[in-house]
Amino acid sequence: MIVSKSFRWSDPRSIIAMAGALALGMSAQARSDEGVLDTLQVHGFLSQALVITDDNNFFGPSSENEGSFKFTEIGANASLRPHEDVLLAAQVLSRRAGGDGSEARPVLDYGVVDYQMLSNQQRTFGIQVGRFKNPFGFYNQTRDVAFTRPSILLPQSIYFDRTRSLGLSGDGVSLYHEERLSNGVIRTQVGIGQAQAGDDLRRTLRLENVPGSLDPKQSAIGQIRYEHDGGRIVAALSAAQAKAKFDSNTPLQSDITFRFRPVILSLQYNEELWSLTGEFALRPTELEGIDNPWLNDVTGESWYVQYTRRFLDDWQWLVRYDSLTSNKDDRSGQSLEDFTGGAVPAHSQFADDITLGLQWTPHPRIMLAGEYHHVDGTGWLPVQDNPDPSETSRRWNMLLFQLSLRF
Repeated sequence: MIVSKSFRWSDPRSIIAMAGALALGMSAQARSDEGVLDTLQVHGFLSQALVITDDNNFFGPSSENEGSFKFTEIGANASLRPHEDVLLAAQVLSRRAGGDGSEARPVLDYGVVDYQMLSNQQRTFGIQVGRFKNPFGFYNQTRDVAFTRPSILLPQSIYFDRTRSLGLSGDGVSLYHEERLSNGVIRTQVGIGQAQAGDDLRRTLRLENVPGSLDPKQSAIGQIRYEHDGGRIVAALSAAQAKAKFDSNTPLQSDITFRFRPVILSLQYNEELWSLTGEFALRPTELEGIDNPWLNDVTGESWYVQYTRRFLDDWQWLVRYDSLTSNKDDRSGQSLEDFTGGAVPAHSQFADDITLGLQWTPHPRIMLAGEYHHVDGTGWLPVQDNPDPSETSRRWNMLLFQLSLRF
């Protein structure tokens, strides 16, 4: 395939246009088949949560009055098979998580042309072109659909909500392979393209008030996953390299290059009524253009252990311990606090979270959930809700309640 010089990987519209042209070319004969529309599937979901904290804010002014209702997820997706080997799939998502609501505008969550070049009883091999969801850990590809999450909030040490755009999806090409063995399945996926670099990353880097532009660069991600004995044992290894560059428009700030290279090991054991899940991640981060030894080259560490128990057909409870360390060479954060003269408190560099959760699904399309978090540290607090880290409290508690619908 030859791509003209006018095509740019940095432009999602170019990717979607090329993907559409590819699909049209491959399915010209199939379009004449009146049965194509029979393959059309449309689904959607809606979730609304109430967040209450005693100190600090999470997804809005949660520590004030009766809490915050500024956590809403609305999505719609559709898929169509114009040819037996081609799948067109896309999802539009509107998500509000604190802020003034401006970020709740609908965006393309994913949109791909999926072509299976090989599919038989032993193996499947295919390619996706467009905006694909990153194969990152166990939950990243479906993280915005409440029915696919074990809890209202995923473990924040692994699945950051305050910098979610960077790891959520990529614009480019993804190859996938599935090999079916006698007692298990091996799945592999590799993607190359451009990560997203939204306002959440800019806020986390404290660049929201600095004139300039933050643009994503070419990145890569891959995962190999093994499911044994029908999914009784699941193991996965994920690795990625995401890049972004901040082009400054002021002499007071030099240009900044950001590189993020996480590696995640995921393990899960499933029985009929319970599941035990754990994930561990190392998160090397590099910043070029900032003269700060505590930010230039840092490796963070994340892990959690989670137990879920199903009972009475439509109920499930959960207990989880989740641990985040921003810099494993300064686990307490005290060295950074001393370096900044107290402007950055030590507790902003870690977070240990004990979570208790409960889900009730009275109908396949309705779910009610509640959970409690006791947190030591503020390492994953959203910056937009807590602009001054020196005013945050080290130990805090959070209650969440959520209603979710789907069709």
